[in-house]
Amino acid sequence: MATAGTRRFALYGLTIFNGGYGPERFRRATEIAVAAEQAGFEAVWNGELYSRSATVPMAAIATATERVAIGSNIAYGVGRTPLMWAAEARDLDELSGGRIILGLGNGTPKMMENWHGVDGAAPAVRMEELIEVLRKLWRLHEGPVHHDGRFYKVHVVPTADVPPPYRERLPIWTAGVNPRMVRAAGKVADGLVGHPMFSAKYIDELVRPELAAGVAAAERSIGDVKLMGMVMCSVDEDEELARRRLAFAIGQYAASRVYDRLFAMHGWSDAQEKIRDAARQGDDEALIAAVPDDAIDQLGVACTPDKVSERVAKHAVGYDHLNITVPPWGLTPDQAEDATRAIIASMKDALASSNAGK
Repeated sequence: MATAGTRRFALYGLTIFNGGYGPERFRRATEIAVAAEQAGFEAVWNGELYSRSATVPMAAIATATERVAIGSNIAYGVGRTPLMWAAEARDLDELSGGRIILGLGNGTPKMMENWHGVDGAAPAVRMEELIEVLRKLWRLHEGPVHHDGRFYKVHVVPTADVPPPYRERLPIWTAGVNPRMVRAAGKVADGLVGHPMFSAKYIDELVRPELAAGVAAAERSIGDVKLMGMVMCSVDEDEELARRRLAFAIGQYAASRVYDRLFAMHGWSDAQEKIRDAARQGDDEALIAAVPDDAIDQLGVACTPDKVSERVAKHAVGYDHLNITVPPWGLTPDQAEDATRAIIASMKDALASSNAGK
């Protein structure tokens, strides 16, 4: 991992949303994944929500691509039992020929409780235990797995031969925004899945120290944990419209208390309260207007297509991997797809130049 004195540009990934409805959405997702692979992206990422899974689209993408890594960003760690996570991950890794990155997060405590029906207490401790159990189940071919923990009780004694997994070790990256979840990644994960609301200042003053603390607690090396950033990229021939779209997405995040530290760190707390007031009143125009220009510039990219690669590169320094995503709110599925294709086209020359230098 790069340090402050040796920072380099990240390898690039691209988020593919599950927009649309019916079989057509899988065809469109795989077409975008193929285009991203051909353009030179290192990875494609797919998330899940209350109405869409990450793993089924990952399987579709695996059958359509050959080289690109395929990651979940993120899938809900509490959304499946450890046994089923291990089983699905084995299948996906085998199907893809060893190209899966399992990115896991818990969501907020309220999401854990209301969506998944589990206790929202101690999410970082739960994640640490989940990764421990997954590592054991990944080696199920070596013999029975027994685990009695705070959150998980697993006793699996195979009744038939279990084939070894496609790879000896599955890359598992965990999500974190606030200190304890970031530290958990340092303790148990192969990478930290960053968040679109990370700024360079937040990374340097909170993320890196907490990641290092987790690594030290587990007596690991900092090089064992990849640092992935995410950057929201709003692209339009009308740059002002692109900025408004990015501001709207930032405003959706700002309404949550999860990001209070970030806003306070940058001196944006007063703006955050205005954003929350606008959100409570359902006033999108006031919400957009309340997002500081500085926040738009530090948290994402909003520009015309010809400026994408240059603007994105400014966010890539210091990461091992940078995942580019269109704004997750405010776009129709067709608009999100068009914007994603515009990013691919805009990044193609820069990726070709970067890959030629490897």
